[in-house]
Amino acid sequence: MSGPSITDRKDQHLDVVLSGGGRHARDAGFDAVRFVHEALPDLDHARIDLGADFLGHRLHAPLLISSMTGGPSRAEAINAHLAEAAQALGIALAVGSQRAALEDGGGSGLNQSLRDRAPDTPILANIGAAQLTRGFGLDEARRIIDMIGADALIVHLNPLQEACQPEGDRDWSGVGAALEALIFRLDAPVVVKETGAGISAATARRLFAMGVSAIDIAGAGGANWGLIEGERATDPADKTHALAFADWGIPTVQAIQAARQACPAGFIIGSGGIRDGVDAAKAIRIGADLVGQAAGVLQAATVSTEAVIDHFQIIIRQMRTACFCTGSADLQALRKAELIRS
Repeated sequence: MSGPSITDRKDQHLDVVLSGGGRHARDAGFDAVRFVHEALPDLDHARIDLGADFLGHRLHAPLLISSMTGGPSRAEAINAHLAEAAQALGIALAVGSQRAALEDGGGSGLNQSLRDRAPDTPILANIGAAQLTRGFGLDEARRIIDMIGADALIVHLNPLQEACQPEGDRDWSGVGAALEALIFRLDAPVVVKETGAGISAATARRLFAMGVSAIDIAGAGGANWGLIEGERATDPADKTHALAFADWGIPTVQAIQAARQACPAGFIIGSGGIRDGVDAAKAIRIGADLVGQAAGVLQAATVSTEAVIDHFQIIIRQMRTACFCTGSADLQALRKAELIRS
């Protein structure tokens, strides 16, 4: 008997995440990072500048709607809501895997309509690294970029998910060389991201040496894709296998700090367990250039564009207040804000 289609699998992923399942057993580490409060800020809260540069765009806030889903039919509404919200808010958008969309010619809203909804937004196309040794090459990369009018390509690293997925791609022989070749040949920026287990300092150095434009460390503390695959598995052995990896990975805070120390000039996106704007401000302070959130906004994305806008407006307001209460007029100042040392 054949397994579920890519579309069915993506639909099952959504069901698990929306039900609150697949949460990482390990904390992202943000509670251990604490700002020194500034009781006398000489600032106008309304004039604090949260602007950040990314892929040639000036963002209104250093936020990326991280990759979520590209498979099921209901993703069309989700992608439309996310694109419209990103345009309204002046933040960046990364779509979910386009593997299924490549096969069906741009379904699930992953077509030119996405760019039409967000004409001024940095948009990132997306494919899994495992596909680079399975027929996905330069031509396919250009096709998925053109499909949505993207500014860059994300290649996601998900070895834990593939190892726990009943239908997973477990032979990663040659993936690193294929990735390096694609980066060299593709006439567009390439961003490499993990999917919830973190990128080590050594791997961060390796990726920047390959020529990536940015890395998204996507650390442990948010969604655990090994557990998500375990929850959708029907074989008890698959479930038991996945459960052993409930706390696997590098916590987000540790991953951001290690990557920044190893790659002082690299563009680093911090994601994985970002709960609110205070966590986002902490991520910026410890080394991230941009902050990503996926699962945290998924519920709002199933409702409406307005719900997504409301969600991120709260995060932006919280980030501005964190700057206000640390005496930081902009992100450059926030990166120097004093922390309580424990």
